[in-house]
Amino acid sequence: MRIGTQLRSLLILCVFLVAPLTASAQQGDPVSVVQRFQDHLLEVMKEAKSLTVRQRYERLLPGIEDAFSIPVMIGTATGAYWKQATVEEKERLATAFKRNNISTVATLFDGYSGQAFKIEGETPAPQNTRLIKTKIIDPDGSSVSLDYRVLEMAGRWRIIDVIVDEGISEMTVRRSEYGNTLKNQGINGLIATLTAKADELLSK
Repeated sequence: MRIGTQLRSLLILCVFLVAPLTASAQQGDPVSVVQRFQDHLLEVMKEAKSLTVRQRYERLLPGIEDAFSIPVMIGTATGAYWKQATVEEKERLATAFKRNNISTVATLFDGYSGQAFKIEGETPAPQNTRLIKTKIIDPDGSSVSLDYRVLEMAGRWRIIDVIVDEGISEMTVRRSEYGNTLKNQGINGLIATLTAKADELLSK
Protein backbone atom coordinates (compact mmCIF):
# COMPACT_ATOMS: atom_id res chain seq x y z
CA MET A 1 0.00 0.00 0.00
CA ARG A 2 1.56 3.32 -1.08
CA ILE A 3 0.61 6.92 -0.40
CA GLY A 4 -1.76 7.94 -3.17
CA THR A 5 -5.46 8.47 -3.77
CA GLN A 6 -6.50 5.21 -2.13
CA LEU A 7 -4.33 5.75 0.95
CA ARG A 8 -5.46 9.34 1.32
CA SER A 9 -9.09 8.13 1.28
CA LEU A 10 -8.16 5.47 3.78
CA LEU A 11 -6.52 7.94 6.10
CA ILE A 12 -9.75 9.92 6.21
CA LEU A 13 -11.23 6.82 7.87
CA CYS A 14 -8.30 5.76 10.04
CA VAL A 15 -9.44 7.93 12.96
CA PHE A 16 -11.37 4.85 14.08
CA LEU A 17 -8.51 2.38 13.91
CA VAL A 18 -6.84 1.63 17.23
CA ALA A 19 -6.03 -1.27 19.55
CA PRO A 20 -6.94 -1.16 23.26
CA LEU A 21 -5.04 1.47 25.24
CA THR A 22 -3.38 0.96 28.61
CA ALA A 23 -4.52 2.99 31.59
CA SER A 24 -1.39 5.14 31.45
CA ALA A 25 -1.99 6.02 27.79
CA GLN A 26 -5.67 6.74 28.45
CA GLN A 27 -4.75 9.25 31.16
CA GLY A 28 -1.61 10.60 29.48
CA ASP A 29 -0.92 13.78 27.61
CA PRO A 30 -2.30 14.25 24.07
CA VAL A 31 0.96 13.35 22.33
CA SER A 32 1.20 10.07 24.26
CA VAL A 33 -2.33 9.11 23.26
CA VAL A 34 -1.61 9.78 19.59
CA GLN A 35 1.73 7.96 19.76
CA ARG A 36 0.03 4.92 21.25
CA PHE A 37 -2.63 5.09 18.55
CA GLN A 38 -0.07 5.18 15.76
CA ASP A 39 1.97 2.32 17.22
CA HIS A 40 -1.11 0.09 17.22
CA LEU A 41 -2.16 1.31 13.80
CA LEU A 42 1.11 0.02 12.39
CA GLU A 43 0.64 -3.31 14.19
CA VAL A 44 -2.75 -3.79 12.54
CA MET A 45 -1.35 -2.80 9.14
CA LYS A 46 1.42 -5.39 9.46
CA GLU A 47 -1.04 -8.16 10.33
CA ALA A 48 -3.78 -7.21 7.89
CA LYS A 49 -3.00 -9.75 5.17
CA SER A 50 -3.38 -12.65 7.62
CA LEU A 51 -6.80 -11.50 8.84
CA THR A 52 -10.27 -11.61 7.30
CA VAL A 53 -12.40 -8.47 7.14
CA ARG A 54 -14.43 -9.63 10.13
CA GLN A 55 -11.28 -10.48 12.09
CA ARG A 56 -9.89 -7.03 11.38
CA TYR A 57 -13.20 -5.57 12.51
CA GLU A 58 -13.11 -7.53 15.74
CA ARG A 59 -9.50 -6.49 16.32
CA LEU A 60 -10.36 -2.81 15.88
CA LEU A 61 -13.59 -2.66 17.85
CA PRO A 62 -12.51 -2.92 21.51
CA GLY A 63 -10.30 0.16 21.55
CA ILE A 64 -12.80 2.59 20.09
CA GLU A 65 -14.61 3.31 23.34
CA ASP A 66 -11.24 3.83 25.04
CA ALA A 67 -9.66 6.21 22.56
CA PHE A 68 -12.40 8.16 20.78
CA SER A 69 -15.47 10.17 21.64
CA ILE A 70 -17.98 8.68 19.22
CA PRO A 71 -20.85 10.90 20.51
CA VAL A 72 -18.80 14.07 19.88
CA MET A 73 -17.87 12.86 16.39
CA ILE A 74 -21.33 11.86 15.23
CA GLY A 75 -22.82 14.93 16.93
CA THR A 76 -20.47 17.12 14.90
CA ALA A 77 -21.23 15.21 11.70
CA THR A 78 -25.02 15.47 12.07
CA GLY A 79 -25.35 18.90 13.73
CA ALA A 80 -28.90 20.00 14.46
CA TYR A 81 -30.29 16.52 13.75
CA TRP A 82 -28.25 15.17 16.65
CA LYS A 83 -29.45 17.90 19.00
CA GLN A 84 -33.07 17.11 18.13
CA ALA A 85 -32.72 13.31 18.37
CA THR A 86 -33.98 11.27 21.30
CA VAL A 87 -31.57 9.47 23.61
CA GLU A 88 -32.49 6.16 21.98
CA GLU A 89 -31.90 7.56 18.48
CA LYS A 90 -28.52 8.94 19.52
CA GLU A 91 -27.44 5.57 20.89
CA ARG A 92 -28.50 3.75 17.73
CA LEU A 93 -26.89 6.33 15.45
CA ALA A 94 -23.59 6.26 17.35
CA THR A 95 -23.52 2.47 17.12
CA ALA A 96 -24.28 2.49 13.38
CA PHE A 97 -21.71 5.23 12.75
CA LYS A 98 -19.00 3.33 14.60
CA ARG A 99 -19.83 0.01 12.99
CA ASN A 100 -19.88 1.42 9.45
CA ASN A 101 -16.55 3.16 9.78
CA ILE A 102 -14.77 0.21 11.36
CA SER A 103 -16.06 -2.19 8.72
CA THR A 104 -14.92 0.22 5.99
CA VAL A 105 -11.44 0.50 7.46
CA ALA A 106 -11.31 -3.27 7.98
CA THR A 107 -12.06 -3.72 4.28
CA LEU A 108 -9.57 -1.15 2.96
CA PHE A 109 -6.72 -1.74 5.38
CA ASP A 110 -5.42 -4.91 3.78
CA GLY A 111 -1.62 -4.59 3.86
CA TYR A 112 1.60 -2.87 4.85
CA SER A 113 4.58 -1.78 2.76
CA GLY A 114 6.94 -0.07 5.17
CA GLN A 115 5.08 3.08 6.20
CA ALA A 116 6.14 4.93 9.35
CA PHE A 117 4.59 7.65 11.52
CA LYS A 118 6.37 10.76 12.78
CA ILE A 119 4.98 13.15 15.41
CA GLU A 120 5.99 16.72 14.58
CA GLY A 121 4.46 18.80 17.35
CA GLU A 122 1.44 20.00 19.31
CA THR A 123 -0.45 23.28 18.93
CA PRO A 124 -3.52 24.88 20.55
CA ALA A 125 -6.79 24.64 18.61
CA PRO A 126 -10.26 26.21 18.96
CA GLN A 127 -12.71 25.28 21.71
CA ASN A 128 -10.09 24.06 24.20
CA THR A 129 -8.77 21.37 21.86
CA ARG A 130 -5.22 20.55 20.76
CA LEU A 131 -3.81 19.54 17.39
CA ILE A 132 -1.17 16.83 17.35
CA LYS A 133 0.67 17.20 14.05
CA THR A 134 2.06 14.02 12.48
CA LYS A 135 3.03 12.54 9.14
CA ILE A 136 2.75 9.07 7.64
CA ILE A 137 5.88 8.51 5.56
CA ASP A 138 6.20 6.08 2.67
CA PRO A 139 9.50 4.23 2.07
CA ASP A 140 10.09 6.34 -1.05
CA GLY A 141 10.04 9.51 1.07
CA SER A 142 6.58 10.78 0.12
CA SER A 143 4.31 11.66 3.01
CA VAL A 144 0.80 12.66 4.07
CA SER A 145 0.17 15.10 6.91
CA LEU A 146 -2.18 13.99 9.68
CA ASP A 147 -3.38 16.37 12.38
CA TYR A 148 -5.23 14.72 15.25
CA ARG A 149 -7.67 16.98 17.06
CA VAL A 150 -8.00 15.98 20.70
CA LEU A 151 -10.25 17.15 23.53
CA GLU A 152 -9.92 16.57 27.26
CA MET A 153 -13.08 15.08 28.77
CA ALA A 154 -13.41 13.88 32.36
CA GLY A 155 -9.64 13.97 32.78
CA ARG A 156 -8.89 12.02 29.59
CA TRP A 157 -7.78 13.16 26.18
CA ARG A 158 -9.79 11.74 23.28
CA ILE A 159 -9.37 12.05 19.53
CA ILE A 160 -12.41 13.78 18.01
CA ASP A 161 -11.24 14.47 14.46
CA VAL A 162 -8.43 13.86 11.97
CA ILE A 163 -7.33 16.46 9.43
CA VAL A 164 -5.53 15.06 6.39
CA ASP A 165 -3.14 17.11 4.23
CA GLU A 166 -3.67 20.12 6.52
CA GLY A 167 -7.23 20.68 5.36
CA ILE A 168 -9.45 17.62 4.93
CA SER A 169 -11.42 17.12 8.15
CA GLU A 170 -13.00 13.73 8.78
CA MET A 171 -16.01 15.34 10.42
CA THR A 172 -16.47 17.86 7.61
CA VAL A 173 -16.43 15.00 5.09
CA ARG A 174 -18.99 13.09 7.12
CA ARG A 175 -21.26 16.14 7.49
CA SER A 176 -21.30 16.58 3.71
CA GLU A 177 -21.78 12.86 3.08
CA TYR A 178 -24.70 12.50 5.49
CA GLY A 179 -26.50 15.75 4.60
CA ASN A 180 -28.86 14.52 1.89
CA THR A 181 -29.81 11.37 3.77
CA LEU A 182 -30.62 13.35 6.90
CA LYS A 183 -32.63 15.90 4.93
CA ASN A 184 -34.68 13.31 3.04
CA GLN A 185 -34.88 10.43 5.53
CA GLY A 186 -33.97 11.80 8.94
CA ILE A 187 -31.98 10.13 11.70
CA ASN A 188 -33.61 6.72 11.19
CA GLY A 189 -32.80 6.84 7.48
CA LEU A 190 -29.13 7.51 8.21
CA ILE A 191 -29.05 4.70 10.76
CA ALA A 192 -30.51 2.30 8.18
CA THR A 193 -28.05 3.43 5.49
CA LEU A 194 -24.99 3.05 7.72
CA THR A 195 -26.17 -0.32 9.02
CA ALA A 196 -26.77 -1.67 5.51
CA LYS A 197 -23.31 -0.57 4.36
CA ALA A 198 -21.64 -2.27 7.31
CA ASP A 199 -23.64 -5.46 6.80
CA GLU A 200 -22.58 -5.59 3.16
CA LEU A 201 -18.88 -5.12 3.94
CA LEU A 202 -18.86 -7.66 6.75
CA SER A 203 -20.60 -10.26 4.59
CA LYS A 204 -17.65 -10.42 2.16
